[in-house]
Amino acid sequence: MPILVRVCLLTAVSLFTISQSACQRGPNAQLRQSMYRSQQLYDQNSELAMQRDQFQQSANALQHERDQLAMRAQSLESNLNIANKRLDNLNAERSEMQQRYVSLMKKAKGQPSPLDGEATRRFQELADKYPDFEFDPHTGVSKFHSDILFASGSDNLKPAAQEILNQFAAIMNDGNAKRLNVLVVGHTDDKPISKASTQRQHRTNWHLSTNRANSVVLTLSKFGVKQERMGAAGYSMFQPVVPNQNDSARQKNRRVEIFVLAPDAVVAGWDPNPTLLN
Repeated sequence: MPILVRVCLLTAVSLFTISQSACQRGPNAQLRQSMYRSQQLYDQNSELAMQRDQFQQSANALQHERDQLAMRAQSLESNLNIANKRLDNLNAERSEMQQRYVSLMKKAKGQPSPLDGEATRRFQELADKYPDFEFDPHTGVSKFHSDILFASGSDNLKPAAQEILNQFAAIMNDGNAKRLNVLVVGHTDDKPISKASTQRQHRTNWHLSTNRANSVVLTLSKFGVKQERMGAAGYSMFQPVVPNQNDSARQKNRRVEIFVLAPDAVVAGWDPNPTLLN
């Protein structure tokens, strides 16, 4: 066989063999590549599914938290409505008490002192003995400057106050004065309560003025003045005797007033004559 023919034949056989091998390797490679890609897609899908589940759990938790917040908001709104109603009731009650107090003060100030001469004399002697105690013989009104009764921001009576109130009670429990009633009224200056220790006991000047009046009433009761003869009120900063322009003026406005009232005056509890309050 000629060399040229043999070379051509060998070349053709080689090309055929290479072509056959390529044809056999091609589908397997594609299959493996497809399987690998499928595995990748499966892994990605699994990861996305996990993320989806996590997001769903987070969404459920947020929904639960939102529901809880909505319930709390509803509860707070309900409590707020209840508190507002209570506040309205308290304001109405305070307004009524204020009107009763104003009516009582007008009645007390519009008439002469119900004290007889002996009691008036003894109260005047008490005022001469204690400079921070004032007595008006024309109206029978006694006035204690708070500094003689209480420390700053306190409703606890000083030891010296016990003695003067004891003497006051002795006058009210003797002679013609035994039939008279007593109204104790607390007043403050215009400075709001700022000390945390004081605020824990008296949140506002309203509380401080009424608490001080209560302390005086309870002390007079301890010294023998019957509780049914007495009443207590507080006017906070709203009835100053002088404008609150300086410390000296504020000292005058911090006071406790005791009104001695005729037997038919309404002070506390039992109302013998309801038309007096109309």
